[in-house]
Amino acid sequence: MSDAKPPLTVLIAAPRGFCAGVDRAILIVEKAIAQYGAPVYVRHEIVHNRFVVDSLKAKGAIFVEELDEVPDGVPVVFSAHGVPKIIPATADARGLDWLDATCPLVSKVHRQAERLVEQGKHIIFIGHHGHPEVIGTFGQVPEGAMTLIETVEDVAALPDYDGATLGFLTQTTLSVDDTAAVVEALKTRFPDIQGPRGEDICYATSNRQESVKAVCARAEKLIVIGAPNSSNSLRLAEVGERLGVPAQLVQRGKDIDFDWLGTPSVLGLTAGASAPEVLVREVVEALRDRFDLHEEQVTTAEETMVFKLPRKLTA
Repeated sequence: MSDAKPPLTVLIAAPRGFCAGVDRAILIVEKAIAQYGAPVYVRHEIVHNRFVVDSLKAKGAIFVEELDEVPDGVPVVFSAHGVPKIIPATADARGLDWLDATCPLVSKVHRQAERLVEQGKHIIFIGHHGHPEVIGTFGQVPEGAMTLIETVEDVAALPDYDGATLGFLTQTTLSVDDTAAVVEALKTRFPDIQGPRGEDICYATSNRQESVKAVCARAEKLIVIGAPNSSNSLRLAEVGERLGVPAQLVQRGKDIDFDWLGTPSVLGLTAGASAPEVLVREVVEALRDRFDLHEEQVTTAEETMVFKLPRKLTA
């Protein structure tokens, strides 16, 4: 039959989608709306996902870029990426009732930065220029206490510091492989540099990258569900590309470029840490319209992490 759909096996990576920090951030906004009533203001996108942001808007959240857009007398939530110290301080000065949805793993990096500065260290921070998490972390320490680098080449361009005066930290949503290379270059150039006790790249970022590697062992192409400004989603696409598997980042089922996709027999599918499972199903159904679909989940880890909510919302 000429109208028969071509067969397609979709390997769905697990873990995928929402992490514990994103779950917590969304729940904070929802519970704040339930507790205080709408509207609840949110400074910056609570997470980098348009579907999530629009869903929260429909429930009564108002998203703003800066605190001065928040009127007096209404609650405000700070995004999961973390904020500079000046933001809660300004909110306090105005008497605003605020809730911090910063991921606890990002908050851990903030505390590490403060401790390194207290020890008299200059911090080399591995991260992406302009990312909200980087801005938030830089805002925890005095100006000039931290230098941002992204690549191995950046390590070579650093001044000739005394390694004993240095510490390093990383953004939580980086490429595990890239970051390992940058850290190795830092330790080679500055053997006495002090690193974090544990891994700064969060468990969810690492797990999702590992699951993509497993999927890409068999897939001919890879679709990653995530926003173009989502660091962890972009890294997932990069992981596929580096393994020789062409990757496409989409936000919704309607975004799939079927000309690009062609007719592979095996396709990999994953979702960044801020993309809800409903979008995974939407993409699968968009594929089902064109293909005789067989789904297979590829599981490389089980995640059980849950983060506590702020006391204000649990009292």
